[in-house]
Order: sequence, then C-alpha cells, then structure tokens
Amino acid sequence: MDAKSQKIVIIGQGYVGLPVAMRAVEVGYDVVGLDLDAARVERLAGGSSYVGDISDETLRAALDSGRFLPTADYAAAEGFDVAVITVPTPLKETLPDLSFIEQSGKSLAPYVTPGSVVVLESTTYPGTTEEMLVPILEAGSGLRAGADFHVGYSPERIDPGNKKYGFVETPKVVSGIDAASLARVDAFYSSLIERTVPVSGTKEAELTKLLENTFRHVNIALVNELAVFAHQLDIDIWESIDAASSKPFGFMAFTPGPGVGGHCLPVDPSYLSWQVRRTLGQSFRFIELANDVNEHMPDHVVTRLATLLNDERKAVRGSKVLLLGLAYKRDTNDIRESPSLKIVELLTALGADILAVDDLIDDSRWPAGVKRVALTEKTLADVDAALVVTAHSDQPYHLLVENDVPTLDTQRVLRGPKVSLL
Repeated sequence: MDAKSQKIVIIGQGYVGLPVAMRAVEVGYDVVGLDLDAARVERLAGGSSYVGDISDETLRAALDSGRFLPTADYAAAEGFDVAVITVPTPLKETLPDLSFIEQSGKSLAPYVTPGSVVVLESTTYPGTTEEMLVPILEAGSGLRAGADFHVGYSPERIDPGNKKYGFVETPKVVSGIDAASLARVDAFYSSLIERTVPVSGTKEAELTKLLENTFRHVNIALVNELAVFAHQLDIDIWESIDAASSKPFGFMAFTPGPGVGGHCLPVDPSYLSWQVRRTLGQSFRFIELANDVNEHMPDHVVTRLATLLNDERKAVRGSKVLLLGLAYKRDTNDIRESPSLKIVELLTALGADILAVDDLIDDSRWPAGVKRVALTEKTLADVDAALVVTAHSDQPYHLLVENDVPTLDTQRVLRGPKVSLL
C-alpha cells in the first residue's frame, strides 16, 4: 500500500494504538490519533509520551512532520482510508465489556465510505468482528461490508519493554471478512512491519490471540502452583526449572511470580472461557483453574512475607514493608492489573506501613496509601522487610543484601542469608 496521500485513523492511543500510529507516520501515512481521554490528547499534542516504548523524541518527530494529529474529535476521521480500532476490552464483573468497541464502531461508522478499510485489533472473543462490529458499521454508514467497504481483524502483539521484538519485528496475524478485505488488511500491515501471517477468517485470527495468551496463562499457573508446593516440600523450584531447561526439546521454561498482570493474562483467557460457556454450555476447565491459581498468588506472597517477618519476631501490623517494583512487567510503566496492587491491598488490611520503589510509574498511577521512596541505604535503615515484586533493571538491589534486609524475592535477582526466594 502506497503511503502517499493515505489517511489512517488509529482509535485508541494507548500501549497498542500509539506504537501503531508512530510507525504509520514513520512510513509516510497521514495519521489521526483518536482518543476520548482529553488528558491523553493534551499530552500527545505537547510531545509528552506516556507509553514506555515511545520516546518523547519519537512523538515530537511525528508531530513536527505535520502528519500526526492527536484529537478527541471523530470528525477528524472524515475521508479516512484505513481505520484501526485499538480500544480496551476489560472485564466488568467477570464478564467481557465490549462497550469501547461498540462506541468506537458507532462513532466511526458515519465516516465509512466506499473502499475504506476498518480493522479491529482489540482482544476479544471469536465472532466479535463479524457479529458485532460489522452490523454497527453497516447501520451507521448505510453501506455493506464486503461489497462497499472492507473489514478485518489483526490481533495486537505488543510486548512492552521488548527490545528485540518490537511492533515492526513481530509477525502480524491478519484476516478479513472476505478475500478482498484480507488483501487490503494485509497490504496495510505489510507496509508497516516485516512479515504478516494471513489466516482464512476473522474468527481464526481472534482465536489466535486468545490461544497465545491462554497458553502463557496456563503454564504460568502450573509453575506458580508448583512453586507453592515446592516451598512446602523444601525443594528449590528455581533449580529444578534451570535443570529442566537443559532439555533441548519438549520443554519451555516458565518461572513463578507474584501473580499475573497487564491487560492480557488476567483478562484475555476469560473471554475465551466466557464464549465457550455462552455458546457451548461447557466449562473451559484449564482456564478456570489457571485463573484460580494466578489470582491467589498475591495471597501466597503475603503469607510468605508474614512468615519472614515472624522469623524476625515481628508482626505484619506496624511493620514497614518496602515493595520493589509496582509495574506488572520488568522495565515498563504499565501497572494495569499488576499483582502489586492486590499485595498492597492485602498488606494494608493487615496493618503494614507500605513504601515502594518504582521510578517508571507516574504519580497519577501511584497506588493510594503507598509512600514513594528511593532504594537507598537511608531508606533501608528504616524498613522491617522488603518484597521484590518486579525487578526493574535500574535499581541497586545489592543494597538489600549489603544492609541485611529480610527480603522475599519473587524474581530471583538476589542471593544472600536474609533473602528468601518465592
């Protein structure tokens, strides 16, 4: 697809949408970055990025090119050639919430014209594109999908903080509601990334994303439950994982942790289990079990921390506990669904005074009741115990060992007489 004179609309300027927008500008498209969050739009217009993988310099270069317009006004979508929907799909009281997709489709529909392309990237259950989005676009545009305009689905594969596989380097699964739609969707993404992976239909593409995340979710749950039992049996789970990893076939290493976070793992597999239950009337037992294990890892972590304090002849109530890392993932500023939030909640209920170190989290996202501090000897002199939740690479963790701070390390970044591994 020739980028010249092509107008691209990216709906949603978060961790998925902003990288897509920046890449589209880079290859020469005129890009409208739509987001209904006025504060986000204001920051983007001022050249200030809130997405870790997009630097302020990259954003300013896009603005200076004159080919990137951040806005909250759907009128700016008029005359678009390709629109990409990258809005959130959270759970609402354990049920899929597709209201953002619905709202985006209704707002975009009046600007759909013959020949235009609409692509959904938001993670969702199989059937959403054809059964929900297409009827909304047809009703609002007066046109017919396939005959007049094109629709496709391409699951996002953004991995925040991944320096090796960014948006450009990661293969992109693409699909369409018909052959012509697939061709247009494939042509667009082929202009942005190194390799596309076409599949036969949108349901197959939707399931692909859920399969990827369910695979990770289930395997993380397996090793998390193993870690709980291994500790009770006085076995070093980390050493066993290292040993198993020496097998050159039939094994893929997953490591235990304090729980799962971000949008994907705590949410996406539940979309699949919900669809199976709704459509087939059956339980997706692997997902339900994985949810149960991973959701309760923060409880296990807090219990382990309480035991550690007890060994120091201290109660949780009144103790100063230092959390290292609040983001759900190493070297990112993403705190969505982070297990640290549940850990804070549990420790607060037990009466602990909580301090935390995470230089990547903005003040606007900082958990209430948690004191922000730096990892220094002065800070460590005043804490009773430490908990490594997320091991950002920018912290002097060795100070914990050097200052003999009783520490529960969920990430295996420390070794020392006062360090307990998850």
